[in-house]
Amino acid sequence: MAKTKAEKITSIEEEIRQLENRRRQLVQEQKAQERKDRTKRLCRRMGLFESLVPDTIPLTEEQFKTFLEKTVAADHARRILDELTAQYAPTAPRTGRGNGGTG
Repeated sequence: MAKTKAEKITSIEEEIRQLENRRRQLVQEQKAQERKDRTKRLCRRMGLFESLVPDTIPLTEEQFKTFLEKTVAADHARRILDELTAQYAPTAPRTGRGNGGTG
């Protein structure tokens, strides 16, 4: 039995709704994966940091933040970071400078 134009339109509209739902689902899955990746990266890096600088473990959050701000702001640290980011620029994603760790 041949479909009428109205039935075809309805069918196409339903297909569009399904595709939009699938797109939303994929976007949610992508965001969830990005959060998992970020959490994994943060845990690995902070574990490494604490193993290299164990004296920072008992610091309060505010003290730790102050330590990082002063350490990272030092000229020597900035030069090292600039060298590393320039060296690995093709492979490492640039997140920008001076964003206070947000982003």
